[in-house]
Parts: sequence; C-alpha cells; structure tokens
Amino acid sequence: MTKAIATEWLARLDDEDEKEEKKDAAPAPQVDKYLFKSRTVLITGGINQDLARDVTARLLALAEASHTDPITVIVSSPGGHVESGDMIHDMIRFVPAPVNILGTGWVASAGALIYVSVPKERRFCTPNTRFLLHQPSGGTGGMATDIEIQAREILKMRDRLNKIFANATGQPIERIEKDTDRDYWMSADEAIGYGLAGKIVNSADEIGR
Repeated sequence: MTKAIATEWLARLDDEDEKEEKKDAAPAPQVDKYLFKSRTVLITGGINQDLARDVTARLLALAEASHTDPITVIVSSPGGHVESGDMIHDMIRFVPAPVNILGTGWVASAGALIYVSVPKERRFCTPNTRFLLHQPSGGTGGMATDIEIQAREILKMRDRLNKIFANATGQPIERIEKDTDRDYWMSADEAIGYGLAGKIVNSADEIGR
C-alpha cells in the first residue's frame, strides 16, 4: 500500500467515524417525534454552529406549529462558541411562542448565556444543577495589529456579556464584573439567591405554563 493510498484510506476511515458519531448523537426518529409533540428542545454538550442551527430550526418549527403553546428548552452544557450561544439566545427571544428553560447537570459559560434568554420566572433548574459564569476567552495569533484587534473584540464581548447577566440577574454591573473575572460557580440554591435561576423543580409538573 503506497503512502498516498494509505493516507486516503485513513481519511476515509476518519470520515466514516465522524459520520457514525453524528449518527449516534442525533436523536432517534421516534424520540424526535415525541420531543416535537411535547414541544421540547434539547441543548446538550458543547455550543457550536451546528447545534445553534439545529436548535434554531426546531424553535422556528415549534413556533410555527403554535404561537401560544410554550416551548421547553432543556440546557446542560459546558459552554462553547459565544457567537453560537448568541444565536440561540436571540432566537429564543425572537420566536413568538413563550419559552421555558430548564437547566440541569451544568449550565456554564455560553450555556448560561442561553439560560438567561428568558425572564427569570421562566428559568427553572433541577436541584443538583451547577452554574458557571466567567469572562470569554480566546486564542490570539498572527501579526501584532491582528492580535490587538482580537484583544479589543474580546474585551467588547466581555462588557456586552456582563451587561446581559447584570440585566438578567438584577445584580449591579460592578458585581458581575468582579464575579466573572474568574470562574464563578453556583449551586442551584446559590443561583436562586443570585437572581440567575428562578425556581428549583423536581418534576415537569412544576414548570409554569
């Protein structure tokens, strides 16, 4: 087997592995059917553009099916791309149907950005949920002028996110800036006290309509 053939063969194996991973990650058709029927959208794992596109499509489809029946978005995420989180955050606010958000597992970083897209009375969490707020991070490289531009953009993003969390929690912007300077973890009870979460629930019946 020549080096070129071997390389192509390995590349094809990688492609097949990637296809299998995507196939395994996608909900089974029957599960998808019942998620749509129950007007439920899952946001799990890392936040990226593919997830943002899928969540947006589901939100728009559910809102088209009914403008008045609420949608439940379940979030369990370590965070990810801020811009993808922005897309989901904005689309939750954009659709006409009311949206309830349930945090479970952990709601961190860009996941927390999505979580605060609805009013506090529509933010729920399970008892063992952990929350994480922190400032955005990003790698910089290239010429000195490019690094300077990237650094300015990260600072602008940090200020914008701090304002979003200040508005969502009712905390002074100075408190948010101080807390997000490093990783700021909260339990479910602490998130209630902070103004991040609205109510701890133990069953689906406790989520308001």
